[in-house]
Amino acid sequence: MKNIFLIGYRCTGKSSVGKALAHMLNRPFVDADVELAQKYGMTIAEIVAQKGWDCFRKMEKNVIKNICNLSQQVVATGGGVVLDNENVDLMKKKGAIIWLKATSETIKARIIKDHKTEDSRPSLTSKGLLEEIEETLSDRYSLYKNAGQFHIDTDSINIDDICKTIKSSFLNQKDFT
Repeated sequence: MKNIFLIGYRCTGKSSVGKALAHMLNRPFVDADVELAQKYGMTIAEIVAQKGWDCFRKMEKNVIKNICNLSQQVVATGGGVVLDNENVDLMKKKGAIIWLKATSETIKARIIKDHKTEDSRPSLTSKGLLEEIEETLSDRYSLYKNAGQFHIDTDSINIDDICKTIKSSFLNQKDFT
């Protein structure tokens, strides 16, 4: 059976939905950012501050390769995993990619409420939060769209309903049940 990869910008629900979906499907859940931080013994913010974004992306690619060696997992990826075409190609070979979407206003509200944001979500630009979100979403839109085989807007739908939508609309294919 194939993996299920959840992609999308920060705070679109990848980790929350991933945990609930894994429970619903009786599969292991893997958070790629958590795996990366554990493997390298540093938070993402520390990695970026000490080694830079390019090094972080190389580390992320290594973690994605390791995750893809296993099957039947629900995987919450980092928001920038789609910046590397090899990551996307490998994930497509090893499973299905589901894009979780949200508006910039929803993302901003969720980031502000999330107490782990500083350690796990370092700033991507030197701009204000809403401007950074809007710019990055715009820059990555086509990457998410081209990578995702299915998408769900997570703005006003609860986690349980998102999981049910994924299961009923997408995962009834023989490779996932």
